[in-house]
Amino acid sequence: MTKLFLCSFLAIMLYSGTNHHATTMAAADRVCGKWELDQKSLVIQVYKEGAEYKAKIVWFDDHDDTQELDHWTDNLNPDPTLRNRKILGMNVLENLSYNPTSNTWENGMIYDAKHGRQWNSSASINKDGQLKVKGYWHFKFIGRTLTFKRIGL
Repeated sequence: MTKLFLCSFLAIMLYSGTNHHATTMAAADRVCGKWELDQKSLVIQVYKEGAEYKAKIVWFDDHDDTQELDHWTDNLNPDPTLRNRKILGMNVLENLSYNPTSNTWENGMIYDAKHGRQWNSSASINKDGQLKVKGYWHFKFIGRTLTFKRIGL
């Protein structure tokens, strides 16, 4: 009887631990998908690679019809060897990791191709389902937040 109780108890504990892990992973992956900036000038694709969340540019409003989107390069990058890389498809957000305690993604780095600068970054999804991506320099209260709405998976 004791062995049966112990086996049942262990099975329940293993199941509930697995279920909690699956729930945490589902919450963490909510950030994945296509997101459009509220000014409708940028679309990013957030994806998971290993344990890290990243984002790449899939569309942007170039305000200039003189060349195709895939001709724009990262010409303001401080690293001269990266100035010829294409902006379309470029990773602009890296190293985000999910924090289940705060339900946020933290410790990331965001790259601003418009100015050639890299910033610390965090992200969250508010109650309205909007993605809030914050870029800051060491202190979160000194930074700028971009707001995105989901447009696809």
